[in-house]
Amino acid sequence: MNLRAGKFPRKQQRWQDPGSPAQVLRHAAELKSFSRRSFLIGAGASTALAADMLFTRQVQAERRVTKILPVGDDFADSSYPNSSWILFPGYKTSWEEAQWILNSLRGSLHQRGQLAAVGYSNLGLDVSDVVDTVADYINERKLNTLYFYGHSFGGMLATEVAALLRERNGIGVKLILLDSSPFSKYDILDQSWFDGVVFLYESGFQVPSVLRGGYELGERVVNKHERTWGQIWDQTLEQLSPIAPSSVLIQSESDYIYHFDGTRFTDRLGDTRMAFIGNPRDDTVNYETARAAWAKTFPLNMASTGLRTDGARPTHASPQWNPFVYNPIIEDLENELFPPPRAGPRVVFY
Repeated sequence: MNLRAGKFPRKQQRWQDPGSPAQVLRHAAELKSFSRRSFLIGAGASTALAADMLFTRQVQAERRVTKILPVGDDFADSSYPNSSWILFPGYKTSWEEAQWILNSLRGSLHQRGQLAAVGYSNLGLDVSDVVDTVADYINERKLNTLYFYGHSFGGMLATEVAALLRERNGIGVKLILLDSSPFSKYDILDQSWFDGVVFLYESGFQVPSVLRGGYELGERVVNKHERTWGQIWDQTLEQLSPIAPSSVLIQSESDYIYHFDGTRFTDRLGDTRMAFIGNPRDDTVNYETARAAWAKTFPLNMASTGLRTDGARPTHASPQWNPFVYNPIIEDLENELFPPPRAGPRVVFY
């Protein structure tokens, strides 16, 4: 058998020919031996990817509008059919986290009303749209008693919405609870990032989600003393998921904070009560300047500024992480400002 100079027997050359029957049979044998497990893994991955894309599209479509997000509570729904708390979520807070906050505060809030949150549109924050959505919710539920919970910057928005509801719709708000709410942009401690986001937004540039997420992940790691690694992980995963607020919404929230002027509403809240709670160790909002400005601007409305969330971590507006800190404070405030009806005198028959 002559194998010199790369010479092959004719039979072996036929085996090497890609189009030969032998080569086709060889490929068929290899295909037959392809692992069923590998096939199922590949099919499963493709199905999961398709489902994820469908879920993402559904989420993005749903969140193009401002929406009220009720959180069911049997006790509140039956005891207070015409009364409700409405949460105005803070900066970069998703719909899911807003509902998580309400669930964390259920023990105190449900003692005065039902529970609901405002879900902001991913197309951007629009105050008139928020006012209309809240007014529709009030009319649909036939509510006559309202309590607003302003979570961080949500306190600014809650104040404006309360003033506009009173003027446009004749609807009064009984209480605005300001949870670590800045009174103006000057109460924000991280001015460099904040100013940059507003500048880009007003220039028509949208910050990519990956860039924003990377920056904020680094910020959380640097400020590790505020959060556990589990909290950092949870917040980062949420921010990179389809349920995260859009960059447009976050930039519009920044722009709202930047231009907010609370003095415009000084005499426009009627008999609405206000209360400020916060943490002196807050390193997002200046606790002292914020609470002093709210008290000075709304002297006739401000009922309390001394309630502190000492021991909460993170230190800024974190009821979802620290319900055992927040619930007793809110319950005491409710009982002080709006005491529950007392039972009549006991009658004893002899």
